[in-house]
Amino acid sequence: MYFQHYNIITPLGLSLEQTTAAVLKGQSAIRNRLWQGFPKEVPMAAFNQEEVQAHFSALGLRGQFSPLAKTLLLAVAPLLEGLSADQRTLLILSTTKGDIEQLHPKNPLPYLQELAQTIAHTIGLNTTPLVVSNACVSGAMALSVAQRLLYAGSFDKVLVLAADQVSTFVLSGFAAFQAMSPLACRPYDAQRDGINLGEAAAAALLTRTPDGALAQLIGSSSINDANHISGPSRTGEGLYLSIKRTLAQANVSPQQIDLINAHGTGTQYNDEMESIAFMRSGLLCVPLNSYKGYFGHTLGAAGLLETVLSLALAHRQTLLQSLNFQTLGVSQPINVLTQNLHKPIKYLLKTASGFGGSNTALLIKINN
Repeated sequence: MYFQHYNIITPLGLSLEQTTAAVLKGQSAIRNRLWQGFPKEVPMAAFNQEEVQAHFSALGLRGQFSPLAKTLLLAVAPLLEGLSADQRTLLILSTTKGDIEQLHPKNPLPYLQELAQTIAHTIGLNTTPLVVSNACVSGAMALSVAQRLLYAGSFDKVLVLAADQVSTFVLSGFAAFQAMSPLACRPYDAQRDGINLGEAAAAALLTRTPDGALAQLIGSSSINDANHISGPSRTGEGLYLSIKRTLAQANVSPQQIDLINAHGTGTQYNDEMESIAFMRSGLLCVPLNSYKGYFGHTLGAAGLLETVLSLALAHRQTLLQSLNFQTLGVSQPINVLTQNLHKPIKYLLKTASGFGGSNTALLIKINN
């Protein structure tokens, strides 16, 4: 199905254009920050809430909105002209923890569906929204769900939104796993030692019709290998099968892929698993990058954020370097980008993996 419009907001810029300009300069949003309950500074990529509030106020929306809802509405604002308030347009919201920071005995329970309903009502959509919350593949899987609904003719347009925020709950959880790096994360590097968390919001409008489309989602697959509640399959089984089925659906060979935008968290087991899956898929020679060094791990927003940024860069014929990577530290000789490359991109493979053995692969054809 067809990408008509898209946008992202990140700590590097509250628009796709600002964020793209920042990453092309090699800028990272990761900074050391103090967080309540933590004894020392933690590297993360977090919004400047005063800046978010200033831009949100300019939208002129009435009502009470959580900080997460404000980022979602800022992300979708440039896409509103392409929407239709009818039964043929659907909102899919991707998030892992939603408004979990609003969890308090004095507050209503922050159900994900209610957040989705609030966003849909505010932007004038009448259909009941869907929520995709499947660990860190959520953003990529939401695009796959949109593709299937459009292909089936259930809707003419699907608006996919994604966002997550840094919270005490998430920080505490990853700290308990001993999965957080004390430094800026280094995906695939020999010295990698964990993740950084990040905040972002992203929006993409997909349609059944190709007129004016910027790109086409031609294949997708999600395989759960159920290896472990938090640890990935050591053989990359779920990711390998997701890639295999995605390429088969699109009738595209591994040799035709121009770029892999991978999950690349910077943890020992995830990055190693990915390298094995890419080897098994015949993709070792394909240029590969991870954006976690720029934004940290944005959880349920990551798959959509990274897809949209990859599309924007593809239209600039730019393959972005994988920030903080120096020396290969995985068993398979994957082709990690150490500098920006400039060449035409026709086929982009986007992959994502997450807790519980979840994996998603997307194949996108760029319209130049």
